[in-house]
Amino acid sequence: MASIFQAIEILSKEKGIDPQIVMDQVKEAMLVAARKQFKGNEELAAEFDQASGEIQIFAVKKIVELVADPTHEISLSDAQKIAATAEVGGEVRFPKKTDGMSRVSAQTFKQIMLQKLREAERDTIFTEYAHRVGELVTCVVKRIEGPDMILDMGKTEARLPKKEQSRLENFAIGDRVRCIIKTVEKSGKNAGVILSRADGDFVKRLFEQEVPEIYDNTVVIKACAREAGERTKIAVFSRDRDVDCVGACVGMKGMRVQSIIRELRGEKIDIIEYSDDPVTFATHALSPAKISRVTIVDGSERHMEVIVEDTQLSLAIGKKGQNVRLAAKLIGWKVDIKSEEEKRQEVESVMSAMIVPGAPVSALVEHGLTQEILDTLVAADVGTVEKLGYMTPEDLEALPGMEPQMVAVIQEAVNSYYSQFEEAVPVPVEEIAPTEETVAVEEAAAAEEPGREPTAESVVEVAPEIALAVGQTAEHPPEPAVSTDQPEGIQS
Repeated sequence: MASIFQAIEILSKEKGIDPQIVMDQVKEAMLVAARKQFKGNEELAAEFDQASGEIQIFAVKKIVELVADPTHEISLSDAQKIAATAEVGGEVRFPKKTDGMSRVSAQTFKQIMLQKLREAERDTIFTEYAHRVGELVTCVVKRIEGPDMILDMGKTEARLPKKEQSRLENFAIGDRVRCIIKTVEKSGKNAGVILSRADGDFVKRLFEQEVPEIYDNTVVIKACAREAGERTKIAVFSRDRDVDCVGACVGMKGMRVQSIIRELRGEKIDIIEYSDDPVTFATHALSPAKISRVTIVDGSERHMEVIVEDTQLSLAIGKKGQNVRLAAKLIGWKVDIKSEEEKRQEVESVMSAMIVPGAPVSALVEHGLTQEILDTLVAADVGTVEKLGYMTPEDLEALPGMEPQMVAVIQEAVNSYYSQFEEAVPVPVEEIAPTEETVAVEEAAAAEEPGREPTAESVVEVAPEIALAVGQTAEHPPEPAVSTDQPEGIQS
Protein backbone atom coordinates (compact mmCIF):
# COMPACT_ATOMS: atom_id res chain seq x y z
CA MET A 1 0.00 0.00 0.00
CA ALA A 2 2.79 2.31 0.83
CA SER A 3 4.23 2.04 -2.65
CA ILE A 4 0.92 2.92 -4.32
CA PHE A 5 0.31 5.90 -2.07
CA GLN A 6 3.91 7.01 -2.54
CA ALA A 7 3.56 6.85 -6.32
CA ILE A 8 0.32 8.82 -6.15
CA GLU A 9 1.94 11.46 -3.95
CA ILE A 10 4.91 11.86 -6.31
CA LEU A 11 2.60 12.10 -9.33
CA SER A 12 0.43 14.68 -7.56
CA LYS A 13 3.41 16.92 -6.83
CA GLU A 14 4.71 16.69 -10.40
CA LYS A 15 1.37 17.57 -11.94
CA GLY A 16 0.24 19.95 -9.21
CA ILE A 17 -2.94 17.92 -8.59
CA ASP A 18 -4.63 17.10 -5.28
CA PRO A 19 -3.62 13.50 -4.24
CA GLN A 20 -7.25 12.63 -3.49
CA ILE A 21 -8.19 13.55 -7.06
CA VAL A 22 -5.43 11.27 -8.37
CA MET A 23 -6.64 8.44 -6.14
CA ASP A 24 -10.22 8.84 -7.39
CA GLN A 25 -8.97 8.82 -10.98
CA VAL A 26 -7.04 5.58 -10.33
CA LYS A 27 -10.19 3.93 -8.96
CA GLU A 28 -12.29 5.10 -11.90
CA ALA A 29 -9.73 3.89 -14.44
CA MET A 30 -9.56 0.52 -12.67
CA LEU A 31 -13.35 0.19 -12.86
CA VAL A 32 -13.35 0.90 -16.61
CA ALA A 33 -10.69 -1.78 -17.15
CA ALA A 34 -12.60 -4.24 -14.93
CA ARG A 35 -15.87 -3.76 -16.82
CA LYS A 36 -14.04 -4.48 -20.04
CA GLN A 37 -12.49 -7.61 -18.51
CA PHE A 38 -15.59 -9.16 -16.86
CA LYS A 39 -18.00 -8.11 -19.65
CA GLY A 40 -21.07 -8.10 -17.45
CA ASN A 41 -23.76 -5.72 -16.30
CA GLU A 42 -22.80 -5.95 -12.66
CA GLU A 43 -22.45 -2.78 -10.66
CA LEU A 44 -18.79 -2.58 -9.68
CA ALA A 45 -16.93 -0.58 -7.03
CA ALA A 46 -13.20 -0.08 -6.42
CA GLU A 47 -11.44 0.30 -3.06
CA PHE A 48 -7.88 0.40 -1.76
CA ASP A 49 -7.02 -2.62 0.40
CA GLN A 50 -5.40 -1.20 3.52
CA ALA A 51 -3.64 -4.53 4.24
CA SER A 52 -2.19 -5.45 0.85
CA GLY A 53 -1.97 -1.98 -0.66
CA GLU A 54 -3.78 -3.19 -3.78
CA ILE A 55 -6.91 -1.99 -5.49
CA GLN A 56 -9.82 -4.40 -5.01
CA ILE A 57 -12.86 -4.68 -7.26
CA PHE A 58 -16.26 -5.60 -5.81
CA ALA A 59 -19.60 -6.53 -7.36
CA VAL A 60 -22.31 -4.59 -5.54
CA LYS A 61 -25.88 -5.88 -5.06
CA LYS A 62 -28.78 -4.12 -3.38
CA ILE A 63 -30.72 -5.96 -0.61
CA VAL A 64 -34.46 -6.32 -1.41
CA GLU A 65 -37.34 -8.44 -0.12
CA LEU A 66 -38.30 -9.77 -3.56
CA VAL A 67 -35.54 -10.20 -6.16
CA ALA A 68 -36.51 -9.00 -9.65
CA ASP A 69 -32.98 -8.55 -11.11
CA PRO A 70 -30.51 -11.17 -9.80
CA THR A 71 -27.60 -9.30 -11.39
CA HIS A 72 -28.11 -6.18 -9.28
CA GLU A 73 -30.30 -7.41 -6.37
CA ILE A 74 -30.09 -10.01 -3.56
CA SER A 75 -32.78 -11.25 -1.13
CA LEU A 76 -32.64 -10.34 2.55
CA SER A 77 -32.25 -14.00 3.63
CA ASP A 78 -29.28 -14.56 1.31
CA ALA A 79 -27.70 -11.29 2.42
CA GLN A 80 -28.00 -12.23 6.08
CA LYS A 81 -26.07 -15.43 5.39
CA ILE A 82 -23.16 -13.21 4.36
CA ALA A 83 -23.70 -10.45 6.96
CA ALA A 84 -26.02 -11.01 9.90
CA THR A 85 -26.70 -7.27 10.24
CA ALA A 86 -27.92 -6.90 6.65
CA GLU A 87 -31.15 -4.94 6.16
CA VAL A 88 -33.45 -4.14 3.27
CA GLY A 89 -32.09 -1.16 1.31
CA GLY A 90 -28.49 -1.92 2.15
CA GLU A 91 -25.72 -3.30 -0.08
CA VAL A 92 -23.65 -6.47 -0.20
CA ARG A 93 -20.24 -6.56 -1.86
CA PHE A 94 -18.69 -9.61 -3.51
CA PRO A 95 -14.93 -9.51 -4.19
CA LYS A 96 -13.84 -9.97 -7.82
CA LYS A 97 -10.53 -11.58 -8.71
CA THR A 98 -8.19 -9.16 -10.52
CA ASP A 99 -5.20 -11.50 -10.75
CA GLY A 100 -6.25 -12.77 -14.13
CA MET A 101 -6.90 -9.40 -15.76
CA SER A 102 -5.51 -9.46 -19.27
CA ARG A 103 -2.89 -7.30 -20.92
CA VAL A 104 -5.67 -5.54 -22.85
CA SER A 105 -7.34 -4.55 -19.58
CA ALA A 106 -4.04 -3.27 -18.24
CA GLN A 107 -3.53 -1.19 -21.40
CA THR A 108 -7.06 0.15 -21.07
CA PHE A 109 -6.32 1.14 -17.47
CA LYS A 110 -3.19 2.96 -18.59
CA GLN A 111 -4.97 4.92 -21.35
CA ILE A 112 -7.89 5.89 -19.14
CA MET A 113 -5.51 6.87 -16.35
CA LEU A 114 -3.47 9.14 -18.63
CA GLN A 115 -6.61 10.75 -20.02
CA LYS A 116 -8.04 11.40 -16.57
CA LEU A 117 -4.76 12.83 -15.37
CA ARG A 118 -4.58 15.19 -18.36
CA GLU A 119 -8.11 16.41 -17.69
CA ALA A 120 -7.35 16.92 -14.00
CA GLU A 121 -4.15 18.76 -14.87
CA ARG A 122 -6.02 21.06 -17.30
CA ASP A 123 -8.62 21.86 -14.66
CA THR A 124 -5.87 22.69 -12.17
CA ILE A 125 -4.03 24.91 -14.66
CA PHE A 126 -7.23 26.71 -15.63
CA THR A 127 -8.13 27.33 -11.99
CA GLU A 128 -4.67 28.72 -11.21
CA TYR A 129 -4.07 30.91 -14.28
CA ALA A 130 -7.54 32.00 -15.48
CA HIS A 131 -7.55 35.01 -13.13
CA ARG A 132 -4.01 35.98 -14.19
CA VAL A 133 -4.83 36.86 -17.81
CA GLY A 134 -2.89 40.00 -18.81
CA GLU A 135 -0.17 39.45 -16.20
CA LEU A 136 3.50 39.81 -17.18
CA VAL A 137 5.49 36.60 -16.57
CA THR A 138 9.07 35.48 -17.19
CA CYS A 139 9.52 32.07 -18.83
CA VAL A 140 12.29 29.92 -20.30
CA VAL A 141 12.20 28.54 -23.85
CA LYS A 142 11.91 24.77 -23.42
CA ARG A 143 11.45 23.55 -26.98
CA ILE A 144 10.28 24.68 -30.41
CA GLU A 145 7.37 22.93 -32.11
CA GLY A 146 7.19 24.14 -35.70
CA PRO A 147 6.45 27.88 -35.71
CA ASP A 148 5.34 27.84 -32.06
CA MET A 149 7.50 27.90 -28.94
CA ILE A 150 6.87 25.96 -25.75
CA LEU A 151 7.92 27.89 -22.64
CA ASP A 152 8.45 26.65 -19.12
CA MET A 153 6.54 28.68 -16.53
CA GLY A 154 7.75 26.61 -13.58
CA LYS A 155 4.57 24.78 -12.66
CA THR A 156 3.42 24.15 -16.21
CA GLU A 157 4.29 24.63 -19.86
CA ALA A 158 2.82 27.42 -21.97
CA ARG A 159 2.56 27.97 -25.70
CA LEU A 160 3.76 31.07 -27.58
CA PRO A 161 2.11 30.82 -31.03
CA LYS A 162 3.71 32.30 -34.14
CA LYS A 163 1.00 34.97 -34.45
CA GLU A 164 1.80 36.17 -30.93
CA GLN A 165 5.49 36.69 -31.74
CA SER A 166 7.14 39.78 -33.21
CA ARG A 167 8.87 39.39 -36.56
CA LEU A 168 11.95 41.10 -35.09
CA GLU A 169 12.43 38.42 -32.43
CA ASN A 170 14.31 35.15 -32.58
CA PHE A 171 14.79 33.05 -29.44
CA ALA A 172 16.80 29.90 -28.79
CA ILE A 173 16.22 27.06 -26.34
CA GLY A 174 17.18 28.17 -22.82
CA ASP A 175 16.53 31.90 -23.40
CA ARG A 176 14.57 33.79 -20.76
CA VAL A 177 11.54 35.50 -22.29
CA ARG A 178 9.05 37.98 -20.85
CA CYS A 179 5.45 37.54 -22.06
CA ILE A 180 1.91 38.23 -20.94
CA ILE A 181 -0.71 35.58 -20.31
CA LYS A 182 -3.20 36.18 -23.12
CA THR A 183 -5.69 33.35 -22.62
CA VAL A 184 -6.10 30.11 -20.71
CA GLU A 185 -7.83 27.37 -22.71
CA LYS A 186 -9.55 24.58 -20.79
CA SER A 187 -10.15 22.28 -23.75
CA GLY A 188 -9.28 21.91 -27.40
CA LYS A 189 -6.12 21.27 -29.34
CA ASN A 190 -4.11 24.03 -27.67
CA ALA A 191 -5.50 23.62 -24.16
CA GLY A 192 -3.40 25.32 -21.52
CA VAL A 193 -1.79 28.74 -21.13
CA ILE A 194 -1.35 30.86 -24.27
CA LEU A 195 1.29 33.58 -24.06
CA SER A 196 1.84 36.68 -26.21
CA ARG A 197 4.56 39.20 -27.04
CA ALA A 198 2.64 40.84 -29.88
CA ASP A 199 -0.37 42.12 -27.95
CA GLY A 200 -0.70 45.80 -27.07
CA ASP A 201 -1.14 44.88 -23.39
CA PHE A 202 2.43 43.54 -23.43
CA VAL A 203 3.73 47.08 -24.08
CA LYS A 204 1.46 48.42 -21.34
CA ARG A 205 2.87 45.97 -18.80
CA LEU A 206 6.43 46.93 -19.80
CA PHE A 207 5.66 50.62 -19.25
CA GLU A 208 4.12 49.81 -15.86
CA GLN A 209 7.38 48.13 -14.85
CA GLU A 210 9.66 50.88 -16.16
CA VAL A 211 7.64 53.99 -15.20
CA PRO A 212 6.86 54.42 -11.47
CA GLU A 213 4.28 57.11 -12.25
CA ILE A 214 2.22 54.58 -14.22
CA TYR A 215 2.55 51.96 -11.48
CA ASP A 216 1.27 54.36 -8.80
CA ASN A 217 -1.50 55.60 -11.16
CA THR A 218 -0.20 59.18 -11.43
CA VAL A 219 0.12 58.65 -15.19
CA VAL A 220 -2.56 56.54 -16.87
CA ILE A 221 -2.27 54.64 -20.16
CA LYS A 222 -5.51 55.52 -21.93
CA ALA A 223 -5.05 53.59 -25.18
CA CYS A 224 -2.50 51.55 -27.09
CA ALA A 225 -2.37 50.57 -30.76
CA ARG A 226 0.33 48.22 -31.98
CA GLU A 227 1.58 46.41 -35.04
CA ALA A 228 4.15 44.03 -33.59
CA GLY A 229 7.62 44.43 -35.04
CA GLU A 230 6.72 47.72 -36.76
CA ARG A 231 5.33 50.50 -34.58
CA THR A 232 3.39 51.19 -31.41
CA LYS A 233 1.35 54.27 -30.52
CA ILE A 234 0.51 54.70 -26.85
CA ALA A 235 -1.65 57.50 -25.38
CA VAL A 236 -0.94 58.62 -21.81
CA PHE A 237 -2.63 61.06 -19.46
CA SER A 238 -1.39 62.70 -16.25
CA ARG A 239 -3.61 62.98 -13.18
CA ASP A 240 -1.14 65.45 -11.65
CA ARG A 241 -0.77 68.85 -13.33
CA ASP A 242 2.86 69.01 -12.21
CA VAL A 243 3.81 65.72 -13.92
CA ASP A 244 4.50 65.64 -17.65
CA CYS A 245 2.98 62.33 -18.78
CA VAL A 246 5.06 62.06 -21.97
CA GLY A 247 8.29 63.06 -20.25
CA ALA A 248 7.71 60.60 -17.41
CA CYS A 249 7.40 57.75 -19.92
CA VAL A 250 10.48 58.84 -21.86
CA GLY A 251 12.64 59.28 -18.75
CA MET A 252 15.94 61.04 -18.21
CA LYS A 253 17.92 60.87 -21.45
CA GLY A 254 15.32 58.40 -22.74
CA MET A 255 16.44 55.68 -20.35
CA ARG A 256 12.95 54.35 -19.61
CA VAL A 257 11.64 54.11 -23.14
CA GLN A 258 14.96 52.85 -24.47
CA SER A 259 14.75 49.93 -22.06
CA ILE A 260 11.36 49.02 -23.52
CA ILE A 261 12.61 49.46 -27.10
CA ARG A 262 15.45 47.04 -26.40
CA GLU A 263 12.97 44.50 -25.03
CA LEU A 264 10.93 44.89 -28.24
CA ARG A 265 14.09 44.45 -30.38
CA GLY A 266 14.05 47.99 -31.79
CA GLU A 267 10.34 48.46 -32.43
CA LYS A 268 9.39 52.16 -32.79
CA ILE A 269 7.22 53.71 -30.08
CA ASP A 270 5.15 56.91 -30.34
CA ILE A 271 4.24 58.36 -26.93
CA ILE A 272 1.22 60.66 -27.33
CA GLU A 273 -0.61 62.90 -24.87
CA TYR A 274 -4.24 61.87 -24.49
CA SER A 275 -7.11 64.35 -24.80
CA ASP A 276 -10.86 63.99 -24.21
CA ASP A 277 -11.45 66.16 -27.27
CA PRO A 278 -11.42 63.81 -30.30
CA VAL A 279 -10.17 66.61 -32.59
CA THR A 280 -7.16 67.37 -30.40
CA PHE A 281 -6.53 63.67 -29.78
CA ALA A 282 -6.59 62.97 -33.53
CA THR A 283 -4.09 65.80 -34.11
CA HIS A 284 -1.69 64.28 -31.58
CA ALA A 285 -2.22 60.72 -32.83
CA LEU A 286 -1.35 61.61 -36.43
CA SER A 287 1.89 63.37 -35.52
CA PRO A 288 4.45 64.13 -36.81
CA ALA A 289 2.20 65.10 -39.74
CA LYS A 290 0.84 68.66 -39.74
CA ILE A 291 -2.97 68.75 -39.61
CA SER A 292 -4.79 71.66 -41.27
CA ARG A 293 -8.28 70.98 -39.90
CA VAL A 294 -10.52 68.19 -38.64
CA THR A 295 -14.23 67.73 -39.41
CA ILE A 296 -16.53 65.52 -37.35
CA VAL A 297 -18.55 63.86 -40.10
CA ASP A 298 -20.77 61.74 -37.83
CA GLY A 299 -20.39 61.85 -34.06
CA SER A 300 -22.69 58.89 -33.39
CA GLU A 301 -20.79 56.70 -35.86
CA ARG A 302 -17.42 58.11 -34.66
CA HIS A 303 -16.37 59.20 -38.14
CA MET A 304 -14.06 62.14 -38.79
CA GLU A 305 -12.35 63.72 -41.78
CA VAL A 306 -8.80 65.08 -41.53
CA ILE A 307 -7.44 67.63 -44.01
CA VAL A 308 -3.69 68.05 -44.46
CA GLU A 309 -1.54 70.04 -46.82
CA ASP A 310 -0.60 68.34 -50.07
CA THR A 311 3.03 67.88 -48.95
CA GLN A 312 1.90 66.28 -45.66
CA LEU A 313 -0.42 63.64 -47.12
CA SER A 314 2.13 60.83 -47.44
CA LEU A 315 3.51 61.63 -43.99
CA ALA A 316 0.05 61.49 -42.40
CA ILE A 317 -0.83 58.22 -44.12
CA GLY A 318 2.54 56.64 -43.32
CA LYS A 319 4.27 53.66 -44.85
CA LYS A 320 1.60 51.34 -46.28
CA GLY A 321 -1.02 53.35 -44.37
CA GLN A 322 0.49 52.43 -41.02
CA ASN A 323 0.38 55.88 -39.37
CA VAL A 324 -3.29 56.57 -40.03
CA ARG A 325 -4.23 52.95 -39.31
CA LEU A 326 -2.64 53.02 -35.88
CA ALA A 327 -4.02 56.51 -35.17
CA ALA A 328 -7.56 55.39 -36.02
CA LYS A 329 -7.19 52.36 -33.76
CA LEU A 330 -5.77 54.52 -30.98
CA ILE A 331 -8.56 57.11 -30.93
CA GLY A 332 -11.32 54.63 -31.80
CA TRP A 333 -12.66 56.66 -34.73
CA LYS A 334 -12.89 56.05 -38.44
CA VAL A 335 -10.45 58.53 -40.01
CA ASP A 336 -10.52 59.73 -43.62
CA ILE A 337 -7.42 61.71 -44.66
CA LYS A 338 -7.54 64.08 -47.62
CA SER A 339 -5.20 66.69 -48.99
CA GLU A 340 -6.21 70.32 -49.50
CA GLU A 341 -6.34 69.75 -53.27
CA GLU A 342 -8.56 66.68 -52.93
CA LYS A 343 -10.93 68.57 -50.62
CA ARG A 344 -11.05 71.56 -52.98
CA GLN A 345 -11.95 69.33 -55.91
CA GLU A 346 -14.60 67.61 -53.82
CA VAL A 347 -16.19 70.92 -52.83
CA GLU A 348 -16.15 72.14 -56.43
CA SER A 349 -17.80 68.94 -57.65
CA VAL A 350 -20.49 69.25 -54.97
CA MET A 351 -21.19 72.87 -55.86
CA SER A 352 -21.24 72.18 -59.59
CA ALA A 353 -23.70 69.35 -59.04
CA MET A 354 -25.99 71.60 -57.01
CA ILE A 355 -25.89 74.60 -59.37
CA VAL A 356 -28.42 74.24 -62.17
CA PRO A 357 -26.66 75.04 -65.47
CA GLY A 358 -28.36 77.65 -67.61
CA ALA A 359 -30.61 79.00 -64.83
CA PRO A 360 -32.65 81.96 -66.16
CA VAL A 361 -31.99 85.43 -64.79
CA SER A 362 -35.56 85.41 -63.49
CA ALA A 363 -34.21 83.17 -60.67
CA LEU A 364 -32.53 86.30 -59.29
CA VAL A 365 -35.88 87.96 -58.55
CA GLU A 366 -35.99 86.06 -55.25
CA HIS A 367 -32.58 87.57 -54.40
CA GLY A 368 -33.49 91.24 -54.87
CA LEU A 369 -33.48 91.75 -58.67
CA THR A 370 -36.24 94.17 -59.75
CA GLN A 371 -38.51 93.64 -62.73
CA GLU A 372 -37.11 96.75 -64.43
CA ILE A 373 -33.55 95.38 -64.27
CA LEU A 374 -34.79 91.97 -65.42
CA ASP A 375 -36.41 93.48 -68.50
CA THR A 376 -33.22 95.43 -69.27
CA LEU A 377 -31.09 92.25 -69.09
CA VAL A 378 -33.48 90.24 -71.26
CA ALA A 379 -33.59 93.03 -73.84
CA ALA A 380 -29.76 92.97 -73.93
CA ASP A 381 -29.82 89.18 -74.58
CA VAL A 382 -28.46 88.29 -71.06
CA GLY A 383 -30.84 85.40 -70.33
CA THR A 384 -28.93 83.16 -67.86
CA VAL A 385 -27.41 83.64 -64.42
CA GLU A 386 -24.20 81.94 -65.57
CA LYS A 387 -23.71 84.45 -68.39
CA LEU A 388 -24.49 87.32 -66.04
CA GLY A 389 -21.95 86.05 -63.51
CA TYR A 390 -19.10 86.23 -66.03
CA MET A 391 -19.80 89.91 -66.83
CA THR A 392 -17.74 92.66 -65.19
CA PRO A 393 -19.28 95.93 -63.88
CA GLU A 394 -17.96 97.67 -67.00
CA ASP A 395 -19.70 95.12 -69.23
CA LEU A 396 -22.96 95.69 -67.38
CA GLU A 397 -22.75 99.48 -67.63
CA ALA A 398 -22.22 99.15 -71.38
CA LEU A 399 -25.64 97.46 -71.79
CA PRO A 400 -28.44 99.68 -73.26
CA GLY A 401 -30.58 101.27 -70.54
CA MET A 402 -28.29 100.10 -67.67
CA GLU A 403 -27.65 102.64 -64.91
CA PRO A 404 -24.85 102.52 -62.26
CA GLN A 405 -27.24 101.87 -59.34
CA MET A 406 -28.65 98.89 -61.25
CA VAL A 407 -25.16 97.32 -61.46
CA ALA A 408 -24.84 97.27 -57.68
CA VAL A 409 -28.24 95.56 -57.32
CA ILE A 410 -27.25 92.94 -59.93
CA GLN A 411 -23.97 92.14 -58.16
CA GLU A 412 -25.71 91.75 -54.81
CA ALA A 413 -28.35 89.44 -56.30
CA VAL A 414 -25.76 87.26 -58.06
CA ASN A 415 -23.66 86.92 -54.87
CA SER A 416 -26.77 85.99 -52.87
CA TYR A 417 -27.72 83.37 -55.48
CA TYR A 418 -24.33 81.58 -55.36
CA SER A 419 -23.94 81.85 -51.59
CA GLN A 420 -26.89 79.46 -51.07
CA PHE A 421 -24.82 76.67 -52.63
CA GLU A 422 -21.77 77.44 -50.54
CA GLU A 423 -23.86 77.11 -47.36
CA ALA A 424 -24.78 73.55 -48.38
CA VAL A 425 -21.11 72.47 -48.27
CA PRO A 426 -20.11 71.01 -44.83
CA VAL A 427 -18.13 73.37 -42.66
CA PRO A 428 -15.26 71.98 -40.51
CA VAL A 429 -16.14 71.59 -36.85
CA GLU A 430 -12.83 72.98 -35.73
CA GLU A 431 -9.94 74.65 -37.44
CA ILE A 432 -6.50 73.72 -36.11
CA ALA A 433 -4.12 76.60 -36.57
CA PRO A 434 -0.48 75.64 -37.17
CA THR A 435 1.62 76.16 -34.06
CA GLU A 436 5.32 76.73 -33.69
CA GLU A 437 5.67 73.11 -32.64
CA THR A 438 3.97 71.65 -35.71
CA VAL A 439 5.85 74.04 -37.99
CA ALA A 440 9.15 72.89 -36.51
CA VAL A 441 8.18 69.26 -37.01
CA GLU A 442 7.17 69.98 -40.60
CA GLU A 443 10.54 71.64 -41.24
CA ALA A 444 12.18 68.54 -39.84
CA ALA A 445 10.14 66.42 -42.23
CA ALA A 446 11.10 68.66 -45.13
CA ALA A 447 14.73 67.88 -44.40
CA GLU A 448 14.02 64.30 -45.42
CA GLU A 449 13.40 63.22 -48.98
CA PRO A 450 10.18 64.74 -50.38
CA GLY A 451 7.18 62.51 -49.86
CA ARG A 452 8.96 60.24 -47.38
CA GLU A 453 7.94 59.88 -43.71
CA PRO A 454 10.59 61.54 -41.55
CA THR A 455 12.41 59.49 -38.99
CA ALA A 456 12.43 60.21 -35.29
CA GLU A 457 16.11 61.12 -35.54
CA SER A 458 15.43 64.02 -37.90
CA VAL A 459 12.61 65.37 -35.73
CA VAL A 460 14.64 65.20 -32.54
CA GLU A 461 17.73 66.73 -34.10
CA VAL A 462 15.84 69.84 -35.21
CA ALA A 463 13.79 70.48 -32.06
CA PRO A 464 14.01 67.87 -29.30
CA GLU A 465 11.82 69.75 -26.87
CA ILE A 466 9.20 70.30 -29.58
CA ALA A 467 9.24 66.67 -30.65
CA LEU A 468 8.56 65.67 -27.07
CA ALA A 469 5.65 68.09 -26.78
CA VAL A 470 3.76 66.86 -29.86
CA GLY A 471 4.15 63.13 -29.29
CA GLN A 472 7.49 62.26 -30.85
CA THR A 473 8.65 58.86 -31.97
CA ALA A 474 10.59 57.64 -28.98
CA GLU A 475 13.18 55.60 -30.81
CA HIS A 476 15.82 58.15 -29.82
CA PRO A 477 14.09 60.32 -27.18
CA PRO A 478 15.71 63.58 -26.15
CA GLU A 479 16.80 64.63 -22.70
CA PRO A 480 13.97 66.40 -20.83
CA ALA A 481 14.38 70.14 -20.82
CA VAL A 482 13.39 70.48 -17.16
CA SER A 483 13.77 67.89 -14.41
CA THR A 484 13.03 67.84 -10.70
CA ASP A 485 14.75 66.04 -7.87
CA GLN A 486 12.14 63.28 -7.96
CA PRO A 487 13.34 59.73 -8.73
CA GLU A 488 14.58 59.00 -12.23
CA GLY A 489 13.96 62.40 -13.75
CA ILE A 490 10.21 62.78 -13.54
CA GLN A 491 9.33 65.80 -15.63
CA SER A 492 7.24 68.64 -14.41
